Amino acid sequence: LIRRNKHWNDSCMEIIQSLVEKIGVLGKPGVKVMTTLFATILITCGKVNFTNLSRYSSLSEKTYRRQFHRQFDFAQFNAEIIKAATSLQHPMIAVMDCSFISKSGKKTFGLDQFYNGSHNRVERGLEVSLVAVIDVETQVGFGLLAEQTFDQGECPELTRMDYYLHHLEITQPQLPPQVRYLAVDGAYAKEAFVTGVRALKLDVISKLRRDANLRYVFEGEQKALLAKRKYDGKVDLTDPTRLSWVRELQSGLELYTAVVWHVSLKRKIRLAYLLDRRQPHKPSYAVLFSTDISQSPDEIYRFYKLRFQIEFIFRDAKQFTGLSDCQARDVKKLDFHVKLAGQNLLSGRLYFNVSFTALNLAKLDAYRQQSGQQPFVFSMASVKRRSLNDHLLDTFISKLGLCATVIKSHPNYQSLRSYGVIAA
Repeated sequence: LIRRNKHWNDSCMEIIQSLVEKIGVLGKPGVKVMTTLFATILITCGKVNFTNLSRYSSLSEKTYRRQFHRQFDFAQFNAEIIKAATSLQHPMIAVMDCSFISKSGKKTFGLDQFYNGSHNRVERGLEVSLVAVIDVETQVGFGLLAEQTFDQGECPELTRMDYYLHHLEITQPQLPPQVRYLAVDGAYAKEAFVTGVRALKLDVISKLRRDANLRYVFEGEQKALLAKRKYDGKVDLTDPTRLSWVRELQSGLELYTAVVWHVSLKRKIRLAYLLDRRQPHKPSYAVLFSTDISQSPDEIYRFYKLRFQIEFIFRDAKQFTGLSDCQARDVKKLDFHVKLAGQNLLSGRLYFNVSFTALNLAKLDAYRQQSGQQPFVFSMASVKRRSLNDHLLDTFISKLGLCATVIKSHPNYQSLRSYGVIAA
């Protein structure tokens, strides 16, 4: 398999070798297993689990299970992929979100009640939290580190926000140096989380509730003999007349801004207020914000829209690289030990991180094969289809004793490689 998928394997091997030199966690057998694992994920049909992986490679199911007991620094590994697949001149932002993972049975570690966005309700299952990096120029996202959200019963004195903040804290050293902003969903707009992110030298871009408690900042002349006046009335989000008009983003969609005081967050924030008049009989609005009060509202709006790239990462990982397919219940296969608030909590998903890393490697290979100045276009469905076609063609050549040189030089060979591939 490694010889048959040589071009993709060279990219993977180069990055793995670089990581081994830096952290020295894998010997030659470990490098072979991880390289084969990532290549096999791209050609596997059906569920990506230990049994099915062994059907498409020379490694046994037992070998894969044994490898999943070992520790691996996925944050540093993925950081190397991001360096190789992006330009240091491109601005980047960090994004963070969670995804619900369905899980049957009662014995799997971490089973708890989590919000399932697909069904818009709380359900019993697993949850994976992901910190990713988005290239602002190409609008392509790369997963950096995934962690399984803990069962609330394991550590009841800690909140979920404490855990998410810890996840960001252990990932932050591997963020690209140009990352200044963290874009998150409105569920993360809590004082403890925002304060923690600011302590990590990052600014938060997020969304406010429609009933957020805001105050206009008083900027008039202060009276000499009285206490300093801080506020100039409550912000009525249904009435943007006191906000500063910026521009019309598109017909019927207007952007306003202001620097206000958020009572719950206990800090000044920059608003990016979106007023939608495209349905005159039913106008609506959305309120975005940044903790960087000097940031432009246009940039807040643009960066928050890029946050949704993490949803495509979750989608591709679930559909193509086996994010939802793990059938392991063993804690060692699912998690590593880290320190949080003086306690050993099980976090840092090996299996889940393998899914995101395989996706990152596919994007890296697509980036390196890109030619010219055309915009970078990526389709994981096409990558997996082409990888499977290559594997099948090489298998036919090998099993039937055919001449590989003659067949691969045939003018119709490339059309067979691209059979069933989605046109970009």
